[in-house]
Amino acid sequence: MADQAVDAQKASEDPSHSPPKEGFWALALGSIGVVFGDIGTSPLYAMREALGHSRGGGGGEMAVLGVVSLITWALILIVTIKYVVFLMRADNKGEGGTLALMALAQRVSPGGRSRIIFFLGVVGAALFYGDGIITPAVSVMGAVEGLKLAPGVGPRLDQGMVQAISAGILVGLFLVQSRGTAMVAKFFGPITALWFLTLAGLGVFHIADDLSILRALSPHFGVIFLIDNGFLGFVILGSVFLAVTGAEALYADMGHFGKKPIQAAWLILCLPCLLLNYFGQGALVLSDPTARINPFFRMIPEVAYWPVLGLATAAAIIASQAVITGAFSMTQQAVSLGLFPRIDIRRTSETQAGQIYVPQVNTFLLIGVLVLIAMFQNSSNLASAYGIAVTGSMFVDTLLFFYIVRYMWKRPVWQAAAASMIFGALDVVFITSNLLKFFHGAWLPLAMGACLIVVMWTWNRGAQILTDKTRRDSVSLTELADILKARAPYRAPGTAIFLTSDPDTAPVALMHNLKHNKVLHEKNIILSVSTAETPRVSDDSRVRIEPVNDDFKKVIIGYGFMESPNIPKALGLCRKQGLKFDIMATSFFLGRRSVVPSAQSGMPLWQDKLFIFLMKNAANPTDFYKIPPGRVVEMGTQVTV
Repeated sequence: MADQAVDAQKASEDPSHSPPKEGFWALALGSIGVVFGDIGTSPLYAMREALGHSRGGGGGEMAVLGVVSLITWALILIVTIKYVVFLMRADNKGEGGTLALMALAQRVSPGGRSRIIFFLGVVGAALFYGDGIITPAVSVMGAVEGLKLAPGVGPRLDQGMVQAISAGILVGLFLVQSRGTAMVAKFFGPITALWFLTLAGLGVFHIADDLSILRALSPHFGVIFLIDNGFLGFVILGSVFLAVTGAEALYADMGHFGKKPIQAAWLILCLPCLLLNYFGQGALVLSDPTARINPFFRMIPEVAYWPVLGLATAAAIIASQAVITGAFSMTQQAVSLGLFPRIDIRRTSETQAGQIYVPQVNTFLLIGVLVLIAMFQNSSNLASAYGIAVTGSMFVDTLLFFYIVRYMWKRPVWQAAAASMIFGALDVVFITSNLLKFFHGAWLPLAMGACLIVVMWTWNRGAQILTDKTRRDSVSLTELADILKARAPYRAPGTAIFLTSDPDTAPVALMHNLKHNKVLHEKNIILSVSTAETPRVSDDSRVRIEPVNDDFKKVIIGYGFMESPNIPKALGLCRKQGLKFDIMATSFFLGRRSVVPSAQSGMPLWQDKLFIFLMKNAANPTDFYKIPPGRVVEMGTQVTV
């Protein structure tokens, strides 16, 4: 059954929904583990890559000052000003992220579900998955490569062993996803906070190596560095951007912890610790130019090397876990908004709504990560592929931000355009810089994103064509009710529930039941599930009942795009509105459509075949909607698209 978005006024979000009712500082600590894990592992490789691409190998004074200055101002302009100050104000009932922003833009724009806004959301979601595959590989491998400099181990360890260890860690991480992370997630915040404090401690320890590094606070050195390096300086910006990958997580995870705790965690702990570490790396390279080859691990005193390496690996695993969880959440939203077919989504916790597991996505990510490790072999090569997906996703956020400023905040067009152009100019510069690494690996997330865009576009378009065709070939429910009054069929005792995507037309299963069985139940409910353009729907607004006549009642169940449907539980709410029935004495009738391709449909033949493949592999509606299997009757029909 295809989900359709409904107006927010028909299914408004629960006003009581808010982040978990914990203390402010507990939420801030929790956000450090989930939100900032990715950006917190950037010091492992960002400085190394930026210095490695600069003229003369990156050991010169101007190169070091320039790179540190660029990283500093990238963290300030992109993360702090763009996301923390501005974009976090554009929340969809407390939720953030590209799809939440798309749904919000559609709700506030006069054009509603415009194709432009929809396409931007599709592109942003597709690029997110590209980022989701690279982040675990580059983070874990970047940490494990520290073994090469470990006391007593380094000389005996080749890159093949590093790949094997990294792959082993990631396989273990993906295998435990089905068990859920509720038990260990409470340790993510404290461990990542300790990691940030360690970054700060190492930075402070080495800033004294050359205090002149503090000059990099001035953006002047970054600008001079870019000018001196010419075209190469533009290339280096792609490596500098590695320092801000993960910034979009600030916005995407807003609903889990709340705006204020995330902002406090960033401004009070994460940003200062990152800046101190990058300045420490810069001071170390100024005092010892040979340290540019791997400045982070060269910072660590020998006596503390193994504890810091262990902590770095733990931080990389936590960062990877946050990205995997984000991919599960994004998939749930995409299914609800009609971008993907129904997918098996399992809850791993009875108490935490965000704890879900998506087996197909987990397998897809695991295979992708292992292929990346085998193809790119080290974190430097992976870093070349990293960034383009993130910059693209950030640019999508900027374009959608225009609609928020214009229609939600009611600002003049010139103000909305100016706000978007300022941030958009930054995004375009970094996108162009990362595109220069296209043949060095940046093609991979773009190719992956393009494939996902085709899949999402095909599914959405095919579902719309199927809905339109079904509506044209169907009888309206009111017309059928009048026909049955004139020619009453045999009445079977009990209640029949017919699932349909269009509550105004007679469901296929109902028509087949009348045609072949020649019976009509005493009570007949035409049930449809709709998705609101808000994250959640309150129980008071969950169910809407519309009587048609004595034989038929329409029941529309509304869910937010971050909720998992549970039809039996929702039907229990019907009692409050006077509609009572025993769920275990009720028959659920589902129409199963066998779709065949047609050259005369609205899509090319290859797209028809892709849509049919997606339909065949969609999750069973009985499982997806949590309907008791013993109460389901399926009736099939053949449809061409």
